[in-house]
Amino acid sequence: DRSRERYKCGSSKDSSRSERSVVINPPDTPSQDSPIHNEEPLPGEPSTAADPGDEAQDDNWGETTTAVTGTSELSISQEEVVGLGKEIQDRTQGFRRYLPLAVGSCVGLLVLATPLVFLLLPVVMWPDRLQACGAACEGLFLSISFKILILLVAVWALFLRPSRASLPRVCVYRAFLTTLTLLLTMSYWLFYGVRILDAQDEDYHGIVQFAVSLVDSQLFVHYLAVVLLELRHLRPCYSVCVIRSTDGETRHYNIGQLSIQRAALTILEYYYRDFPLHNPALLSASKQRTAKHLAGLKVYNVDAPGSTAAAQPSNGNQSRPMLTPATKRKDNAHSELYYEEADYERRVRKRRARLVVAVEEAFTHVRRMKKEDENAAPSDIMDVREAALAIFPSMARALQKYLRTTRRQHCHSMESIQKHLAFCLINNLSPKAFLESYLAPSPTLQYGPERWMADQWTLISEASVTSGIKEGTEFLLKCLDFSLAVTVKGIPYIRLTEEYIDPKSHRFILLLQSETSV
Repeated sequence: DRSRERYKCGSSKDSSRSERSVVINPPDTPSQDSPIHNEEPLPGEPSTAADPGDEAQDDNWGETTTAVTGTSELSISQEEVVGLGKEIQDRTQGFRRYLPLAVGSCVGLLVLATPLVFLLLPVVMWPDRLQACGAACEGLFLSISFKILILLVAVWALFLRPSRASLPRVCVYRAFLTTLTLLLTMSYWLFYGVRILDAQDEDYHGIVQFAVSLVDSQLFVHYLAVVLLELRHLRPCYSVCVIRSTDGETRHYNIGQLSIQRAALTILEYYYRDFPLHNPALLSASKQRTAKHLAGLKVYNVDAPGSTAAAQPSNGNQSRPMLTPATKRKDNAHSELYYEEADYERRVRKRRARLVVAVEEAFTHVRRMKKEDENAAPSDIMDVREAALAIFPSMARALQKYLRTTRRQHCHSMESIQKHLAFCLINNLSPKAFLESYLAPSPTLQYGPERWMADQWTLISEASVTSGIKEGTEFLLKCLDFSLAVTVKGIPYIRLTEEYIDPKSHRFILLLQSETSV
């Protein structure tokens, strides 16, 4: 015990000393190997003589330097570094999210302000030399006013919308339309500067017509944007097969002419709407079955140096009975799977029946209390939320056992269940309507964002993500826990032919005789 205490004290002192500083002693300084007391060496130790050459700097000073380390006031832990990286990433994502909106706003202001500037500059710079504006010119003022108003609403509806997602690359059509709009505006500015500003044109009617032509061109560009961005991909051209990697859940969708990144965004929107919530707990049963099967197998290393299986033939005869149980277990794997699934289905049906009965009894009690409250005083009437909290304990145990059996207890919290129960009571829904959210898995979007576990997706594709999809295109959408494998197939060309049937060919004659009973 004393030796242990000494060891603990020594280790604690060494640990505290190591936390404070680390000292590397040079060969010429006293250490534990060559201690010096009162400037004299101990008996049995070699004496050290002071030479004048030792005062000079050693060539190996970098290897024989005393280094003292300690905790700095400006030190940063690993968690702080990770947090700093997340803050920078969040700022970058916010910048990328609002950058297209800022660029679209600037281009829209330039487009809307240019015709007005064309009309105001001559009035401000040379008002005395301008010709009078007649009735036709004033009619153009009215036309350009309504056209600019229509263009303003159209630009707001098409371009000034918050983005639904952050794409890895810039949309090709949006970049093309932005470039075309800027080129059109700059061309009109160059023509306006050379032919009107420099020459100080006096024909104000022609200047107004020039501004009207600019607004007309901008309206045509907006029409082109509607065709490319909103109408082109509406006609289905491809059939897409989406497979989830973990459980093999599969869906098929028809999409139009889209780039790979836009098709990936559309598929993710369909995924959150149609696919059931990804439940990793359902995959644990197959993993446990595989581990149980592998536990019964025995592996022998014949090439091991201590192995004598090849030297003694009797050992091989002894190993055959040992492998027989594993072989039988392998042959009976399908039977074990069959009985496991049958037992699981039996337990699910049992829990479901108990849950249905408990919920129906609770709703029946609420209806009976509602009829009694009609004749009660207003102060004695219970609120709907209070009624939901009152009847919830009667069904909580059955619901909890059912969710545990189906391994979906993490998808529903107590607060969300009580809120849904209050919603059903307020809107006078049936018990079956209340249970529909728990008896069958709902789509991913019906749960809270904290249940999705996939807020960031990675697009993996051999082709460029800005290129259009085509026959045989394959790409992968990967998140933290699973991935979506996407395969594109083209919709075949359908040829319909017409076959004419003469209406007279359907006519027939029924001959009746007087002897028959007809």
